[in-house]
Amino acid sequence: MEDPIHKERDMPMGPTATRRHPAAKVARWYPWSAWHPLALLVGLVMLCVAGLSARAEPTRPVVYVVPITGVIDLGLAPFLSRVLDDAHRANAAAVILDINTLGGRVDAAVQIRDTLLDARTPTIAFINRRAISAGALIALATGKIAMATGGTIGAATPVQAGMPGAATQPVAEKTVSYLRKEFRATAEARKRPPMLAEAMVDADVEIAGVIDKGKLLTMTTEEALTHKLADFRADTLEAVLATLGVTGADIRRTEPTWAEELVRFLTHPTVSSLLIMIGIIGVITEIRTPGFGLPGAIGIGSIGLFFWGHWLVQLAGWEELLLVVGGIVLLALEVFIIPGFGLVGVLGIVAMLGGFALSLVGAGATSEAMLRAAGQVIVVLLIAIGLTLALLRVLPRLPFGRQLILEGELPAEEGYASAPEADLGWLGKLGTAATILRPAGVADLDGNRVDVVSDGEFIEAGEPILVTRVDGNRIVVRRHHPTPPKE
Repeated sequence: MEDPIHKERDMPMGPTATRRHPAAKVARWYPWSAWHPLALLVGLVMLCVAGLSARAEPTRPVVYVVPITGVIDLGLAPFLSRVLDDAHRANAAAVILDINTLGGRVDAAVQIRDTLLDARTPTIAFINRRAISAGALIALATGKIAMATGGTIGAATPVQAGMPGAATQPVAEKTVSYLRKEFRATAEARKRPPMLAEAMVDADVEIAGVIDKGKLLTMTTEEALTHKLADFRADTLEAVLATLGVTGADIRRTEPTWAEELVRFLTHPTVSSLLIMIGIIGVITEIRTPGFGLPGAIGIGSIGLFFWGHWLVQLAGWEELLLVVGGIVLLALEVFIIPGFGLVGVLGIVAMLGGFALSLVGAGATSEAMLRAAGQVIVVLLIAIGLTLALLRVLPRLPFGRQLILEGELPAEEGYASAPEADLGWLGKLGTAATILRPAGVADLDGNRVDVVSDGEFIEAGEPILVTRVDGNRIVVRRHHPTPPKE
């Protein structure tokens, strides 16, 4: 039997010979079956080390913090909904609402309230320092309420905002009744005293030892803790975390994205009114301009921004958009096709008013809220029409205005001229045809030979004529039939 080692050693070492790598020898004498147990042992040791490291460094709990400050508007609802979804996906320990607000829109607070009641992550309201009006409803909808020293909560009766600078006005009883029950239902869902919640909305609610009839309830931190409306006191966010038992948590402070900030800006009542106004001005001005230009683009862009913002906050839908578009189409038909201004134009205006008004109120709005929204749109429409009329008078005087406005003038430098003053003096004069008018010819007017033209008929020389009008440099005459004298 041949020795493989000696055989390999005795092989010739020419330039074409192949030398076997030393590792190949090792692999032949120490097969993989010999290394397999060792590799398995090393892997088990590494897994144990990784497990011990994971125990030594446990995962920190995650807590999301949401600022609820300033005016409560409709753009806040989708922002909070997004944060709650992110917190649920991250398996967060809690979502803390850092509240310091004097209130805002009722419909926005109701949307946020529904979102909080359906939240799948524990929610805590940290009132630092006040949760007034709509802020109170948001706080009541959370799982726990923490209040800083000197904090307040309450005063949630609904009021109607007037024109800029005007005082707020009280709302109808049915609106107060609706909001009172919203507060009560929210308190009941979170096991809080429902009468305290009702007293924040309705001054007719009386609670012995707490609030007299005719006064709205606003509670301080001490009062809220005493009457079990708030759960605990905390002056800082760290104190809230300590009470919840999540000290050292991974705190993730959230802020609205640029798109959410833009939506909040576009749905602000003042901005909404301005967008409607600019849109109407642009549409009306475009009707007075040749082709399609800058006014139409600005008008359509403003209306588009209005509906985009209100669409995202679930105020506007296809119905409102179709009403406004249909109104614009009816107005265009009235202007360009149907003579005069009648039923079609009125229907167009009503459709636009309805579409814009419905986009300013939320679902379940009362008739009173609808009337307020309609009144707001009517005021905006009247202002827009007035500004448009003023703009159309100013534009022709601006350097670029003549390119935008359809001119109603025929300037003399372009070949158009009015009748000379001397020719206007012949208007209404009687005379005779000096030559045959076919229809042009010469007439004798007060002893003067004047070039004239008949109004289409053939007039013989010597027949009486009457000057009926003067068009530019043309003196128009017709045959005159003197009225016979009465006997």
